Amino acid sequence: MKRKRVVILGATGSIGESSLKVAHDIPDRMEIVGVAANKNAEKLAVAANKVRAKAVCLVDETKIDILRSALEYKPQIFVGESGLLEIASMADADMVLIAIVGTGGLRPALAAIEAGKDLAVASKEILVMAGEIVMREAREKGVHVLPVDSEHNAIFQCLDGRASDVRRIILTASGGPFRETAAKDFESITVEQALKHPTWNMGPKITIDSATLFNKGLEMIEAHWLFGVEMKRVEVVIHPQSIVHSMVEFADGSTLAQLSYSDMCFPIQYAVTWPERVPNSLPPLDFGKLSKLEFAKPRYDDFPALNLAREAGETGGTLPAVLNAANEIAVAAFLDRNVRFPRIWQMVEGVMNRHSTVAHPDLDEILRADQWAREEARRLVGK
Repeated sequence: MKRKRVVILGATGSIGESSLKVAHDIPDRMEIVGVAANKNAEKLAVAANKVRAKAVCLVDETKIDILRSALEYKPQIFVGESGLLEIASMADADMVLIAIVGTGGLRPALAAIEAGKDLAVASKEILVMAGEIVMREAREKGVHVLPVDSEHNAIFQCLDGRASDVRRIILTASGGPFRETAAKDFESITVEQALKHPTWNMGPKITIDSATLFNKGLEMIEAHWLFGVEMKRVEVVIHPQSIVHSMVEFADGSTLAQLSYSDMCFPIQYAVTWPERVPNSLPPLDFGKLSKLEFAKPRYDDFPALNLAREAGETGGTLPAVLNAANEIAVAAFLDRNVRFPRIWQMVEGVMNRHSTVAHPDLDEILRADQWAREEARRLVGK
């Protein structure tokens, strides 16, 4: 098999860093030809110097001089939002890995598909907001959309192309730091407590989403689009050890699960080398040391995110984009200490209730709904 040439959008985040590790681990199978970041010029230069990427893109144009002076060689440099679209469709790439937090990855994802590149998706927002459009475009262009999220990558491995026989997709959730916290104590939860995730080391937004379970709600909608399974067949189970990354129950009652230690290098590597598996330096599971694997039902009433996400996914249209945008503003307000923890759910529900859903929206309608939801959520913060 030839080496896959990969562009990484969001190269300075945790997924970006893991991707660099994977490329270093399997150099005969993965070459990073492009790296892009939003504003961290120094860190982007470090990544570029390490892999000698042919192209580098910095969205924040004000920091371009910092990037230029920190680069030890002369790659092609792209700048701004338009630069992101250019690097996503560069001729030298086979695959574009999207690890941009939030909605910023949507247009580059569509540009990559348009250019005939396979997509590796680590940003949930792309499929939550525009799953219908992204999957349709990918089908029309004959490109693959490969999940990098550990849960969806696990489902992808369990399905192995057999989506028609599925009875249930079961997403596992660590439960976050408050899975045993009484609902009456939610009001007094601090930002510091919410940022202490028991298993994963992630950015602040996704860590808060794990605490509210919105992360899992977004993943339910993502699974619905990725695997073409109705929302009612996508479920969540709490699994604090984060060893079983997700499960698929088939029509005959058999369930397949994918297990590994919590390390994003596993799913990233599989997305890059699929349909093959190649050796690496990652630690295999030591079953003698795994004392127990526990599973429990989510506390739906105490953590309303799952039901809100199910409603958004079942309604479809612009409602998932509204859920996602309102949640982003609510999380930012919590991190800025402007609202208390339970207000995150209340704000999202409030904005969803005020939205008139557009069915089968085009990209502009999705982005308009996203913008509307942000303004509406900011208004609620102001209150």
